[in-house]
Amino acid sequence: QVQLVESGGGLVQAGGSLRLSCAASVRTVRRYTMGWFRQAPGKAREFVATIDWAGATTYYADSVKGRFTISRDNAKNTVYLQMNNLKPEDTAVYSCALDLTRIGLPSIVGDEYDYWGQGTQVTVSS
Repeated sequence: QVQLVESGGGLVQAGGSLRLSCAASVRTVRRYTMGWFRQAPGKAREFVATIDWAGATTYYADSVKGRFTISRDNAKNTVYLQMNNLKPEDTAVYSCALDLTRIGLPSIVGDEYDYWGQGTQVTVSS
């Protein structure tokens, strides 16, 4: 069974930074993709960023391009989301996800991911 545990959320002022981490307890030879999604109150879940196994391919939502950076450390089974220049509209619960079955480029579609973490709250004050 795969477990994902996020950390690093919190309250920050607009313009500030946070770094989210997601540690995966997984034993597999598959080269899995990992991604970050977020959900604000009253809104649907939305894609934030994704990264392939090698870290060679990354995709970002337009709303976070240039401000967020996704990275991973496969030796630690951990994916990171560095968030800079945070805005109040970035306030949401951020969840990481792991895709064990996809072959090829990482997906930006949440339903294609197999496992999800519980989420960590990020609140940006104006």
